[in-house]
Amino acid sequence: MKKSISFICAAAALMSFFCANAAEPYQPKTKLRPTCTLKLYPEGQSVDKGIVENGVQVTLGPGESNGITAAEDMKENGNIGLIGDDARIDLYIPKKCKGKMVVVCPGGGYQIVSSFNEGAYVADWFYRQGIAVCVVKYRLPNRHWSVPLTDVQNAFRYCRAHAAEWGVEKIGVIGFSAGGHLAASASTLYVDEITRPDFSILVYPVITMEPSVTHTGTHDSLIGTISEWVNDDLTVREYARRKSTYQELMEKYSLENQVNANTPPTILLLSSNDRTVPVENSLRYYNSLLENKVSAQMYIYPYGGHGWGFTTSNFGTDRIEAYRGLFFDAINTFLSEQ
Repeated sequence: MKKSISFICAAAALMSFFCANAAEPYQPKTKLRPTCTLKLYPEGQSVDKGIVENGVQVTLGPGESNGITAAEDMKENGNIGLIGDDARIDLYIPKKCKGKMVVVCPGGGYQIVSSFNEGAYVADWFYRQGIAVCVVKYRLPNRHWSVPLTDVQNAFRYCRAHAAEWGVEKIGVIGFSAGGHLAASASTLYVDEITRPDFSILVYPVITMEPSVTHTGTHDSLIGTISEWVNDDLTVREYARRKSTYQELMEKYSLENQVNANTPPTILLLSSNDRTVPVENSLRYYNSLLENKVSAQMYIYPYGGHGWGFTTSNFGTDRIEAYRGLFFDAINTFLSEQ
């Protein structure tokens, strides 16, 4: 295992290695650091090229650019904004992997990536369970709705390509808030078996785009406001075309509509007093899973609100501290059943 990990990091250093410690001005409170960090698009968004190893294309290119050219902005709490060319994955590979891996989609309303609370601290817990981790610091959509999912699917491609040498047999996804929407997108809008998660963990996720139920910031950052799509200055034909496109996107990214019998087994975890993302989001997805006879579990804790992530008392204030043990037990039990 040590030999395999060393080889991967050596290869990464030659082609797409990205030194997280040097590039990011702040570090999480956990002592755990990535085994290695890889840029998803070593030559940036303007080149349709992904990660190439030993002359073999391991991942696909960026598709389209998200249009962000400004330098990244990272806050002391680990929230990263303006992610563009430097979209990347942090890999945490245990010396003795127990056969599972999670691809982590931090939240942040598709406006920032919560890289500590819903990234590094997630990695800390899973790594201690003997589970490999891939934290995706994905490109923010900036109204380019396909971009975040492209990054997550490329993360899956890379991890599948190296799964055997890491001792990984199944790769699932975990996401939080808007990252939960991204994880649910990965679970329903995958393009093949390589990009299909084997299981899905959704923590207080945004699911629907319906205005009365969605998280407005998530909706607007992903596909834009209705006023950005249609206005009275348009010709009748252009108005109809743009309104139709907007409605198609609303349907596509309301993920309760995309569940089918092949959607991976899913666990949802949230708080009943979430005032940011209505509980109705999770209820809709859960009911769609049941209707399609997909294995589903849901745990609703009485308090905690929104955004508690994996910040335990070791890293700060744990807003679900009395239920944290139950939260971890639920995930462990779910994983043991996969």
